[in-house]
Amino acid sequence: MTTFILNDRTVHSDAHGGTTLLDVIRYHEHLPGTKIGCREGDCGACTVLVGEVKDGRVEYRSMTSCLLALANVHGKHIVSVEGLNMDMLSPVQAAMVDESGTQCGFCTPGFVVSLSGCCLTHDKVTYGDAIRAIDGNICRCTGYKSIERAAGIIAEKLSDKDGMNPLAWSVEKGFLPSYFNGIKERLHGIQAKRTSNERPSNGSIIVSGGTDLYVQKHDTMHHSEVSTVFNDETLKGIRIEGDQCLIGGGSVVSDMLASKDLLDHFPNLEKHLLLVSSTPIRNMGTLAGNFVNASPIGDLTAMFIALDSTITLSGPAIPSQARNERSIKLRDLFKDYKQLDKSADELVTSVRFTIPGKNTRFHFEKVSKRTHLDIASVNTAIRLELDGDTIREAHASAGGVAPIPKYLANTSVFLAGKPASPETVHAAITVMNEEIAPISDARGTADYKRLLLRQLFFAHFMELFPERFTLKELVA
Repeated sequence: MTTFILNDRTVHSDAHGGTTLLDVIRYHEHLPGTKIGCREGDCGACTVLVGEVKDGRVEYRSMTSCLLALANVHGKHIVSVEGLNMDMLSPVQAAMVDESGTQCGFCTPGFVVSLSGCCLTHDKVTYGDAIRAIDGNICRCTGYKSIERAAGIIAEKLSDKDGMNPLAWSVEKGFLPSYFNGIKERLHGIQAKRTSNERPSNGSIIVSGGTDLYVQKHDTMHHSEVSTVFNDETLKGIRIEGDQCLIGGGSVVSDMLASKDLLDHFPNLEKHLLLVSSTPIRNMGTLAGNFVNASPIGDLTAMFIALDSTITLSGPAIPSQARNERSIKLRDLFKDYKQLDKSADELVTSVRFTIPGKNTRFHFEKVSKRTHLDIASVNTAIRLELDGDTIREAHASAGGVAPIPKYLANTSVFLAGKPASPETVHAAITVMNEEIAPISDARGTADYKRLLLRQLFFAHFMELFPERFTLKELVA
């Protein structure tokens, strides 16, 4: 039995835990405002807000319900577009109407839900924040300008929002219905009855965020019982221990974006992570899930391979002993296409890497057909440790150029001990071309991918050493 609050109603569902929330909302609870679009998390027509109690307050994030397992919403508050309705239009709804932000109307509920989520953040909302909130929503009619104008109006109206208690402020100002005020207490009642979240041991399908699993195996998942680790707090968290950073495997991309510690050590991290899908997917997709999905073009995988990361895998408990744990380099997890050095009952519980020092340079690049939501044609990351003008140590990765996320081992070894110069970069590209093996597919020909990786490799050094490298020097 899965229990959650849907808008203002407590729902007890006996559907399979693998059923998507979208189908429960539409076909079990008969709320058709949440639309069926792509069923792949791309269009945003099925966006809902998901609230859970954290640190004594209800925190809300937008998520695509077409990829959200019912098992993952136990003890949470789900807000569909119907749950935002009041006697009068809310400021969000009114802005969409006044600026003609809807035509066919199919995408409109997702936009309204995403923009309403801005009311519930504790930070000041800028125009850029409002636009970011809808980066996972697609409209095929309006050309977006009317929606962007509506977002600007909403950001202005939220300029004096109470960041300490945004929920109460939003109810008072008519952004949200009054029932939101009682949600925290109601969620406490559900969570008090919640059974402990045990690690999977019964052969059921393990689900974390599900953002790729449901794309690949939707029909299978829909009728399956699942063991969810999405809500396991022991798999979450980001902390610095000396010169090491430890991130729980269940942490999502948005957790990294919200981490002051990470942002302090990686000044460009926000720019890099905003290239990873869209806001609703960043709110759902977990670090470990990105790794074990084993996509040759996983963005987070490329980043963490270049960080020379070590992962911890946890297997079933041995009788009279603690759980069986082992650690390996992330780059060694991948053996062949979708084949891992990991048993089916092992979980990636954490990833660890050395935090950047004053002589460290790190950069990530990605090319895809669209900036947001899209899968990379080629991605690449690099970490350099410098000794003056000399590269003392290098770790480079690339996606889309091999059957697995590729650690550019030969290229990394070649760069070590060399000066950071155009001549070194050109020579390194020759080495790099010998250790990659791209194939032609829907995202480009093999030759195109080689060209992309070369250009992105140039971009690494132009970004990290702007005083030493120019495009003219590198392509000459």
